[in-house]
Amino acid sequence: MFRFLAPALLAALVAGSASAACIAEYKAKRDDPLRLFYGTVEIGGPCTIEAATAKLSAKLAAQGMTLLKVLSVTQE
Repeated sequence: MFRFLAPALLAALVAGSASAACIAEYKAKRDDPLRLFYGTVEIGGPCTIEAATAKLSAKLAAQGMTLLKVLSVTQE
């Protein structure tokens, strides 16, 4: 879990203040064996739950994970 959370938080801290960042908070899982994940990630584009869901689904699927839910999005 920390393997995914730490880079996301670092990216959020390092991001420049020139443009407002959109941070998505999410829950995901990986099967066999079942592992649950909670994390935050910076996303580009519209700062909506729908946009974050679309982007995170593809990104997490590439890592063998399934997005369960985008909990919130925050414009910073």
